[in-house]
Amino acid sequence: MDVVRAIANDAPAILALRHGAEDWLAERGIAQWRPREVSLEKIEAQISRGEFYVARDQVQSRIVGALRLIWSDPQVWLDSDEPAGYVHGLVIDRAFSGDSMGERLLRWARRRSTEEGAQYLRLDCVETNVRLRRYYLDAGFIEVGRRDFGDDAENGWFSVVLFERALT
Repeated sequence: MDVVRAIANDAPAILALRHGAEDWLAERGIAQWRPREVSLEKIEAQISRGEFYVARDQVQSRIVGALRLIWSDPQVWLDSDEPAGYVHGLVIDRAFSGDSMGERLLRWARRRSTEEGAQYLRLDCVETNVRLRRYYLDAGFIEVGRRDFGDDAENGWFSVVLFERALT
């Protein structure tokens, strides 16, 4: 598996992975991502800012995973000045579920964040997603807080749990 910065042509494949994950979550009643909340245009914009990275299968050269790695996240991480890498939108091809693809992408994000001088790797997930919370704890992250979002009719109210892992 090679992890490289996404290019514009990768946007449809990233969106397809995202849709597959959204459908899988919805079928199981897991509230993490609302189906179809992210548009192709949004992913294209994130790619153009250099935020998206993709994991390519070395044999078939197809995208089997993706994540956003950003260096600031004031919307979720209020009052946080320490240098950190922030992971969002981690998604893997369901055909590779159980192959440690998520762990490998998180290890890559740790290495990349360390190279950029970050002290922490941070991420979040919806508070009610117990399975994903356990996954992050098992991956060496610790829960460091919570952030509440929304109170409008369209999005409702939800909370995310904040996780970080020290890189030093």
